[in-house]
Amino acid sequence: MADSFMGKAATMEIPINSNGETLAEDDSLEQDLQQVMVSGPNLNETSVVSGGYGGPAGGIIPTSSIKDLRMKSRGQGVGLVSSQSAARMITNQNQTDQPFTGSGMHHSNSTQNMSVEEANRGVAVEKLDSVKKWGINTYKCTKQMFSERFGRGSRTVDLELEAQIDVLRDTKRKYESVLRLTSALTSHFYNMVQTQQALGDTFADLSQKSPELRDEFGYNAETQKLLCRNGEALLGAINFFVSSINTLVNKTMEDTLMTIKLYEAARLEFDAYRADLEELSLGPRDAATMVRIEVSQQQYQVQRDKYERLRSDVTIKLKFLEENKVKVMHKQLLLFHNAISAYFAGNQQQLEQTLRQFNVKLKPPGSDKPSWLEES
Repeated sequence: MADSFMGKAATMEIPINSNGETLAEDDSLEQDLQQVMVSGPNLNETSVVSGGYGGPAGGIIPTSSIKDLRMKSRGQGVGLVSSQSAARMITNQNQTDQPFTGSGMHHSNSTQNMSVEEANRGVAVEKLDSVKKWGINTYKCTKQMFSERFGRGSRTVDLELEAQIDVLRDTKRKYESVLRLTSALTSHFYNMVQTQQALGDTFADLSQKSPELRDEFGYNAETQKLLCRNGEALLGAINFFVSSINTLVNKTMEDTLMTIKLYEAARLEFDAYRADLEELSLGPRDAATMVRIEVSQQQYQVQRDKYERLRSDVTIKLKFLEENKVKVMHKQLLLFHNAISAYFAGNQQQLEQTLRQFNVKLKPPGSDKPSWLEES
């Protein structure tokens, strides 16, 4: 009897709490544990799954951990811990040891989205400010333009500079007329030279096929070929003249006129801000008006500096344009006169000398025709 009682006591454990007080015996727990140890699988080769069947793979707990926990509880007088409690303890420990990533990623994405939104908001504000400034500037300039047109507003006028600008525009119109007429002359003269060349070829062919008129056809063929050669030389001189006039009118003068357009726009803005400042200066002098006057004064100064700078640029460009125009036209008019005179005088040597004097290079015969590769 005593042996059986001692054997039973060897398999029983008295659970106690952390204060050392004895807890009530749990007969059902003892019976379940004995049944599992007798009829259950070998605990050395199996594992306990926390959370029951269908739990996550991370909940598998080696049985060695439970055995170590049981042996530790026996040695230190700690109560028996069930397998499910041990599994929950170890699972909680594993979850505690895992890094915290979900909320960190959410916080990072939120921060990134906020930075993108702030950047987009900043760009939108800048665009809105630029549109606002453009609208205010356009309104003031339009108001100033209508005031000047209807005689209600004053404008800044530089009489000397305005006179030079008018002369340039009139000169450009006349030079454009010269360019248009010389281009038409080039086209007509080119057709005449081509006709002379075809006529000379026909005379030469007839001189071979008409023995009784061979000499007459031969003279005319030589004359037309000579006129064709001289015509090509004159055509080269006229083309050089047209090219130089085109550069002077459509590049040099046009560049100066573009600067003049910028100057006129700056003048209109300057007068618009000047009129706005004068209007504010005539009004009441309260605190809000003084702030507006100060801002208008700064804007007026900016527009004045821009106007002065462009006026200086226009003055310099007009001066250099006049010098360049005189130099170019002196050379081109002399070339045109000498070439025309030599051609219609029949002086071939003088015509060739004129071309050499002005470095006019003639294209070789047939250079205008496409090559056989381009034709194919």
